[in-house]
Amino acid sequence: MKKYVLHILCVVLICAGHINVSGEETKEIKDSDLISKSAVIIDGKTGRVLYGKNYEQKMAMASTTKIMTCIVALENSKLDAVVEVSSRAAGMPKVHMNIKKGEKYYMKDLLHAMMLESFNDVSVAVAEGVAGSVEAFAKLMNEKARSIGAFHTNFVTPNGLDADKHYSTAYDMALIGAYAIKNKIFLEITNTKSYHLSDVDNKRNFNVTNRDAFLTMDNSAIGIKTGFTGKAGYCFVGAVKSKGRVFVSSVLACGWPPNKSYKWKDTMCLMNYGKEHYNNKSLLKKNKEIDVNLERGTKKKIKASILGSSKYLINPNEKYNFKTNISYKYPIKENDKIGTVDIFIEDNKVQTRNIVAKEAVSEYNFKYCFQKVLNWFILQ
Repeated sequence: MKKYVLHILCVVLICAGHINVSGEETKEIKDSDLISKSAVIIDGKTGRVLYGKNYEQKMAMASTTKIMTCIVALENSKLDAVVEVSSRAAGMPKVHMNIKKGEKYYMKDLLHAMMLESFNDVSVAVAEGVAGSVEAFAKLMNEKARSIGAFHTNFVTPNGLDADKHYSTAYDMALIGAYAIKNKIFLEITNTKSYHLSDVDNKRNFNVTNRDAFLTMDNSAIGIKTGFTGKAGYCFVGAVKSKGRVFVSSVLACGWPPNKSYKWKDTMCLMNYGKEHYNNKSLLKKNKEIDVNLERGTKKKIKASILGSSKYLINPNEKYNFKTNISYKYPIKENDKIGTVDIFIEDNKVQTRNIVAKEAVSEYNFKYCFQKVLNWFILQ
């Protein structure tokens, strides 16, 4: 605990320029304030960048890779699946749990060991247990990255050890982290303080402890994962939940030995900035009703509704606006889509909401007029 207290004291002293202790507006972060070569903080609910430094630069990301390894395993395997250790897994370098070829473990136990202690041998065992091989598992990782929107990432290994063409960006890793923390089991694993496991035959027993010091530095912290290799330097993807807000940060190449604490300093600065500068604001009322003018309709105007809600983390200094696009074909039925509203924050489109009709209406044309006249004669 002493070293954690020292970490926190160091962070507070270094970040004092960003912490609002007097009630005055906090300062903006400058790139020079951060040690990381690449860093970002995003809205964990929408993925919008709140601040970034070289956040789209492709870089090694070390064991933060295991965030994706864990989520792919959770989505493609069962927690009670039995995994047999291969010679490839057993031969992984430190940090390792020293699992041995032929041993069998439950997937749930391996995921805890991998995320809490960052064991490289366990990561390979997980990958092979899910997909049969590291190569097949990497394919699943990359497919998942694309589906999340992490388009500047390529996974080669499940453990993050340095490898050619194994890279990501600070933004992509934050995006992957934001996706992962939406999984309840992932959160339960990564927030476990300590865990006991054994092989299926109960011949070997292990105790693993959570190495994520950030969980003790911020009372709103919910993870996520550290990393280090000689190429990547110190890395960390962090997340906090505070007053209905979710912030996810990522720092890459944040110093090299012996400077382990730099990643905490940068992460705390990013999180303090987010919490001090951004609050939830409803930009458009949920299911807001509007009037829509029509051309060539049997009604000149109809009631419509903008579906959904638009609550965003926004800085009071940021400007937002809307662009309405009306497009329809007759006849219009109730609940038909008749347009969209694009929502912009600082000229960046953050959402598109559909507009639906709340009334039915026909086109005012010859057919409509003829039918009206015909009905009139029939009623005479």
